[in-house]
Amino acid sequence: MFQKITEKSSLYDDLEKKSVPELLQEMNMEDRKVPLAVAKAIPQIADLVEKIVERMKRGGRIFYLGAGTSGRLGVLDASEIPPTFGMPSHLVVGLIAGGDVALRKPVEKAEDDFDRGWEELCERNINSSDTVVGIAASGTTPYVIGALRHAREHGILTASISCNPDAPISQEADIKIEAIVGPEFVTGSTRLKSGTAQKLILNMITTTTMIQLGRVKGNKMVNMQLSNAKLVDRGTRMIVEELGLDYQQANNLLLLHGSVKDAIDAYKRQV
Repeated sequence: MFQKITEKSSLYDDLEKKSVPELLQEMNMEDRKVPLAVAKAIPQIADLVEKIVERMKRGGRIFYLGAGTSGRLGVLDASEIPPTFGMPSHLVVGLIAGGDVALRKPVEKAEDDFDRGWEELCERNINSSDTVVGIAASGTTPYVIGALRHAREHGILTASISCNPDAPISQEADIKIEAIVGPEFVTGSTRLKSGTAQKLILNMITTTTMIQLGRVKGNKMVNMQLSNAKLVDRGTRMIVEELGLDYQQANNLLLLHGSVKDAIDAYKRQV
């Protein structure tokens, strides 16, 4: 019988009687378990990334689906791909039960709609080159389970990210990623360790995918969007380091071509 570890009673009690330093120290002790749990899932994460890269090279997209904290984390990860790696915003998409309103406040019963996730994917012309990643700490969210089931029935690659072993969401996915972080510090509050584990996994999926797609050179974000003065300065210094130009020359080159990669490539073609 399926049991939710994420709902088990905290290993700590009488929290309201503890001092602030005690609470922080105990939370930190619990948080240390998260990267260890994620490490155990690396083989499954690697399998997913390799399949995503293969699909994205032929025009595929990544769709994240989740509700509550899980949905917000998917939207966050997707929203950071264009500025960080210069990729079009339609290639990594985060969908949250209840729509964008749910990013700031709960939408009643939105996560219980079994068919809505798939409907939203169809509205975006989901196809067999795409990948659908369902995110649910509990592993029981109908909005996510329904989307995964429909996607799989249509021959679309599916993956799940959950924090309970053998969760219902795992049964609907081709690739099952489970980060078993144990009971939460505050019983059932999956915005804590479970949310942290999900964020780490999402970071790993998209960052590794973007590196494999050539969006990073060395260890630099050479395709980042130049959306503020800090990033223009960072890009300029990258060009200085790569080409040995003075700062102003590098800055002019960057602003002319719009990205570090394009600026470097254009300069090298001229010399």
